[in-house]
Amino acid sequence: MSVTRIDHLNVTSSEGLIERCRAFYIEVLGLTEGPRPPFRSRGYWLYAGEAPIVHLTIAADERVATNAAPLDHVALACNGLDETLARLEQHAIAHEIDRVPGSDVAQIFLHDPAGVALELNFGK
Repeated sequence: MSVTRIDHLNVTSSEGLIERCRAFYIEVLGLTEGPRPPFRSRGYWLYAGEAPIVHLTIAADERVATNAAPLDHVALACNGLDETLARLEQHAIAHEIDRVPGSDVAQIFLHDPAGVALELNFGK
């Protein structure tokens, strides 16, 4: 497996905070709103040029939205899906795998020892 770059950051919170974040990233930082796959959750993808670098997700559960830290996870673009899955199994690292709707992108979700959520993206 090789990590090639940071892919995006994801902020998850209440609808009100996400709307304020959306305005900040667009109006203050100059990002633009762009296409977002049809995930089960609601939210926005904000782009710097062609890259969706900030993902804003409206929490489905208001209790989670108000009790959790807004930085939900850091995503890393990676190569070597099969090797990565084997390495995670070898080290007994709990993880989940998913696919981005309408694409060939595979995602592995896991936590580092400090509890930071990571999303490893393959196929971008």
